[in-house]
This record gives sequence, structure tokens and C-alpha cells, in this order.
Amino acid sequence: MVDKPQIIAHVEKSLNFTLFDCKWIPCSAKFVVLGNHARGTGALQIYEVSKGEVKLLKEREKAKAFKCGTFGAASLQQRNLATGDFDGKLSIWDLENTDTPVYHAPAHKEIINCIDGVGGLGIGEGAPEIVTGSRDGSVKVWDPRQKDLPVATMEPSEAEARRDCWTVAFGNAYSPTERCVCAGYDNGDIKLFDLRNMALRWETNVKNGVCSVEFDRKDINMNKMVATTLESKFHVFDMRTQHPTKGFASLSEKAHKSTVWLAKHLPQNRDVFMTCGGSGSLNLWQYSYPDKRVITDDKGVDMGVAGTVSLLQNVTLSTQPIAGFDWSPDKAGLCVCTAFDQCLRVLIVTKLNRI
Repeated sequence: MVDKPQIIAHVEKSLNFTLFDCKWIPCSAKFVVLGNHARGTGALQIYEVSKGEVKLLKEREKAKAFKCGTFGAASLQQRNLATGDFDGKLSIWDLENTDTPVYHAPAHKEIINCIDGVGGLGIGEGAPEIVTGSRDGSVKVWDPRQKDLPVATMEPSEAEARRDCWTVAFGNAYSPTERCVCAGYDNGDIKLFDLRNMALRWETNVKNGVCSVEFDRKDINMNKMVATTLESKFHVFDMRTQHPTKGFASLSEKAHKSTVWLAKHLPQNRDVFMTCGGSGSLNLWQYSYPDKRVITDDKGVDMGVAGTVSLLQNVTLSTQPIAGFDWSPDKAGLCVCTAFDQCLRVLIVTKLNRI
């Protein structure tokens, strides 16, 4: 089919350190790459895409290796990058002057595996906030305007086993008071925390370690969420209707024949998302809603109905896992990804406007 989107590798660049994350700098043709050097130090590089190649603009080495980063809590004027490192520290950097962080907190006792932000970049109502998840089993929410202490901490009690938190995501930020955090853990648990009521709203177990969770949009009434797992599976939950006992309706799909490391929704179309595989492959999916999203059970209680997903395109770029991926918020179809083969790749996905 000629009208299918194509995934084109625009630029490929080999680097000399392990790459963990990549993020586009909003309102620019630049992106930042985070990782660690062989000697255990942190690598932060800024690149610009111009004339068919990527140009290194800035490079900084820090004491501890970087694991993850987000611009989600930054203003469009400052565009500060929040990072989590292998030492459990949360830092916010002014990319114009990266000598010392503008905000710094000893967030966790162990490595920060994952980070997300909301309330910045004009996305999500309410205060700018950052959420971090760590190997120490805790999920913490931070307000960059408040030093050292988190505004919320979600962790197991002393008696409970601490599970490694692999992924966190903000959602439901459609009003100044509403906001929730979804967290995925190494034992397959997915927990949805309601930050307004400070309560666990929903939890489920998908039987395999949860590598990534993402809402299709952070700043709307919860609509859909994708969770990717080990054992080559991902799940799409319809988050509009919560049944008192059955929870949210969902579908599961096999993909990549290996761990599904990431799912990232296209900023310009929330029903299109990319999954990244441990086999070095990318799959582009489209979600289709059912005819009826809500039905009533035999007791007259509303319950959701899951839709279907269809594979639009797939491509294999590497022999190693693709662990970092980010869509450009400004240019539809432009994306950057990083893999454990120490390569960064700028890709162009065509014909997304025809879907």
C-alpha cells in the first residue's frame, strides 16, 4: 500500500558512550542526549539537525551517569531539562549554563530509573511538577519551586516488599486540581495514583515487568494508556470508564519478539504510537476505537470496551535494544532514538497526515 507511512533513517551517528535517553528541546531543531561514559560519569550532549546532518553544539561530563530526562515541567521561555541519575539525584539544568544545576535534590537512595514532567510547555493545567521512580521502590512527585522535599511520596510500607519502579507517567492534568501518576514495576504491577485525593485509584498486574507507561495525552481527561512489558507484549487500556471490580478495559498485543522497551504517542495524533523493541526494531501502531466505548454490565454499571490496534509500519534499525525515543513536538513525523549500539538516529516518519 503506497499510502502507508514510511520510517526513514535520516541521520545515524555513532558515539563513544552508552545512551539511555534522548529528548527534543521544545521549539527548536535541537535535541539532548543523556548517558554514561565507560568510567561511570554522566554524558550530556546537545545536537542540532541541520542540512541533513546532526551537529554537536555542546558537551558536558558530570560526576554521575544520567539515566533519564524530561522537559515536561519547564516553561517555554527557559526550557530547563530535569534529569535523574544513577546516584538517585534529581537535577534541573539550564542548558545555556550547565556548570551547576538550577535545582538539585537527593531524591532517592538508588538509581532513578524514570522521570516525567507536567505543567510546563503549556501542557497540563496547574503547577509544574516532576515525578521520579527508582529502584528503591518509591515514586516521588516534586515541585521545582520547593527545595529538597517532595510534594508527594508513594512507597510501600516497611512490611511490604519493595519492587523496582521502572516507569512513571503523568496524566489526567485537565484542570488545576486534577492530576494522576501511573507507575509500572518489575513484577508486572501497574498502579494509578490520584494526586488530588492522595489515594491509590487503581492497580493491576500484567504478569511481566512493565518497561514503560504513557498516556496518549497528559492534559486531558484520561483517555488511553499504553503499557509495554518484557516477553514482547504491550497493553492498551481505555481509561475513560472505570468499572468498580473489573477496572479499565484493555487489549494486549504481541510485538518485536523481544522486550518492548518503550511506547511513545505521536504529539500531533494521540491514536498513533511507536513501540521500541529489544531487537532494535520500531513498530508504528494505530488505535481504533470500538463502535461503543461504554456498555453496561448485568447490574447496570458502566464498563469500558477496548478497541483494536493495527500495525502501520515496522523497521529494524539495530541489533541492540532501542531504549530512548522522542517525537518532535513541533515537526510531525520527526523523531530521534538511541540504542545500546551507542548510536543515535534521527528518523522521519512520512504520510502521518493521511492516517
